[in-house]
Amino acid sequence: MTASMPRKAALAAWIGSALEYYDFFIYGTAAALVFNKVFFPASSPATGTLLALATFGVGYAARPVGAFILGHVGDRFGRKRVLVFTLLLMGFATFAVGCLPTYATVGVLAPVLLVVLRLLQGLSAAGEQAGANSMSLEHAPERRRAYFTSFTLSGTQAGQILATAIFLPVAALPQADLLTWGWRIPFWCSAAVVLVGFVIRRKLDETPVFARTDVAKLPVAVLFRNHWADVLRVVVAATIASVSTIFTVFALSYAVNTIGLARTPMLWVGVLANIVALAAIPLLAGLADRVGRKPVFITGCLACGVLIFPYLWSISIGSYALLFVLGIVLFGVAYSGVNGVWPSLYGEMFSARVRLSGMAIGTQLGFAVAGFAPSVVAAIGTGKSDRLGVSIFTAAVCVVAAIAAATARETYRVPTAELGGKPPASTPESTMVTSTVDG
Repeated sequence: MTASMPRKAALAAWIGSALEYYDFFIYGTAAALVFNKVFFPASSPATGTLLALATFGVGYAARPVGAFILGHVGDRFGRKRVLVFTLLLMGFATFAVGCLPTYATVGVLAPVLLVVLRLLQGLSAAGEQAGANSMSLEHAPERRRAYFTSFTLSGTQAGQILATAIFLPVAALPQADLLTWGWRIPFWCSAAVVLVGFVIRRKLDETPVFARTDVAKLPVAVLFRNHWADVLRVVVAATIASVSTIFTVFALSYAVNTIGLARTPMLWVGVLANIVALAAIPLLAGLADRVGRKPVFITGCLACGVLIFPYLWSISIGSYALLFVLGIVLFGVAYSGVNGVWPSLYGEMFSARVRLSGMAIGTQLGFAVAGFAPSVVAAIGTGKSDRLGVSIFTAAVCVVAAIAAATARETYRVPTAELGGKPPASTPESTMVTSTVDG
């Protein structure tokens, strides 16, 4: 492996994730602001909003299916194939959303087609992060795995910045223009950025760890035989992504549709928080390389659980100054403690034979819960006074995720080739060096 390969792998993960999640999050923004009127106009405003947010969640429901399929492909045939495929599938599905007819044109067929394309987006996203994380982790230098894998999530934040920023001029359009043609522009723009990501990923080498691995014929069988507890642990910990979906989708809908705040300032909260996260994620990941994955991840979870209360309260009273400050601290700093560390925390639980499957299946089952979090909290209530119930729900998810991470083994000093093994009973977690145990 050349000295530049870790940087190339991190760059490929960053750019690919930025492009992939640009596509994914423009859907979330459109679901919060537009789709209730374009695809569900026959429903009451509250029901239309609930249905639009549910289509956002449908993409997460498809992720576990994609995780099993793409996890098998990645652990059987290589990480690179998965990364190229997911990028192209997401690009097609996203561009096609921008071409859909509306409910006024074709009736119920419009939301049906929307759901189908959202399912394809979910299938793609199922393999994207797990593939990018596996690629960057297996190329990374020892003792710097958290730092290099964190670029996958920095790319995700960049994608959210692009998705939110492109909606700023679109959201400022007159209502009639926004609902007819304006909302389609961000979806069509994905074609150009997907092409860039495809060219970059085609030039990336397969990881040396995978090249030396005795590939299993059925990686999922090995995964559930030897790593079922770690899969369950990742599933529960990954529900912390509910913070992201509630912040980016529910809070936006709550602010604009319930409280009556302006769309543009609320979109800017997301942009600024993600800009801060671009710096915070690698810094906090670097800290995890020095002190361990668990302390940083758990602290991030608990901080999110506390900060969601004042953030939603600041929206309810219409204080732009407070919601900007609290939104940036919550999503730009506290949640970055989670995002900067989970790629290494989860990935290091598994051996190379099953790493992509383990990460994909574990995270996507947890993310499926997170994807429906905006719908769950919308069912709790979308009124001004319902923010407390939403905050309690979010905080409970944060605490459960922190507990799941606390039960994990600390792996920041375990060599990459020996990850996924069983720790000797007499060796402290922080210094253990073990052999891989796979059947």
